[in-house]
Amino acid sequence: MNSLNKAQVIGNITRDPELKTTTGGQSVCTVGVATNRYWTDSSGQKKDEAEFHNIVVWGKLAEICDQYLKKGMKVFFEGRLQTRNWEDESGVKHYRTEIVAQDMIILTPKGDGPSESYDSNLDKVPTPPKAKAEVIDPEDLPF
Repeated sequence: MNSLNKAQVIGNITRDPELKTTTGGQSVCTVGVATNRYWTDSSGQKKDEAEFHNIVVWGKLAEICDQYLKKGMKVFFEGRLQTRNWEDESGVKHYRTEIVAQDMIILTPKGDGPSESYDSNLDKVPTPPKAKAEVIDPEDLPF
């Protein structure tokens, strides 16, 4: 039987995207997204909470993200969850859960973007290609 690993987030970009290239020539872009949750607790107090997500995008879609996304923009990402682990120089093991994005849609309306370059280039944004799920070799990660 098959299983399902799918993540979808709609939120705001928390930092400008960072584009790198692996030693094999593959583009990889990392970006942060914040989502918010609102609720009323048992005493009637309104509460809100932010959750921060690490997004990793590969290939042509990574280059598109780097070119058009800016801090503060509202965006939709769809992909799969992946947890990486590594050991630092002092032997401490670290874990990082990320969304490996396969699709991205800019939701910030034209003219509402945080930067003029976004406003002037929005009409030129190509439809992001549907990326195939890639097996990520930890040796190819530039960070």
